[in-house]
Amino acid sequence: MPTTNGTEVAVIGTGRVGAQWLFTIDALLGEVVDVGMTPAGRRRVIPVVGGTVHGSIEGVVLPGGADWNLEHPDGSVELWARYELRLADGAVVSVLNTALHEPEPSVPILTSPRFDVGDDGPVALRTGAYVGLLEPRLDEGNVRIEVHRLTAV
Repeated sequence: MPTTNGTEVAVIGTGRVGAQWLFTIDALLGEVVDVGMTPAGRRRVIPVVGGTVHGSIEGVVLPGGADWNLEHPDGSVELWARYELRLADGAVVSVLNTALHEPEPSVPILTSPRFDVGDDGPVALRTGAYVGLLEPRLDEGNVRIEVHRLTAV
């Protein structure tokens, strides 16, 4: 893929979009809680119990978050994960990561992370468009998410 100033560039239609890797989240997962069939589909809660973040920000994944996962009747799966990162400088970043993927998705799974950041944190994460590349490693009890900022180039 071509690069511009170190940023990968993908050509989409007549415009160009760049994606720059910012950081990687390695999240540790707890035991899956199977809520069961609901009117919307099968609900599972996957606890986030810890982990690390490295790259342009460094820190840890705080325990207490989860992915409230919903498998729809057609087999597609909706991810809705909320968790917090505590950065090396003490700032806390709240992450909301969503996706809707087909029954047997190719890996990595594309996600849409958004960030709530206090005034003492990396405020640049408050705005912009981001994409996550999620790699499930369920046999190891974790997932890896590479976070990229999208830009027009």
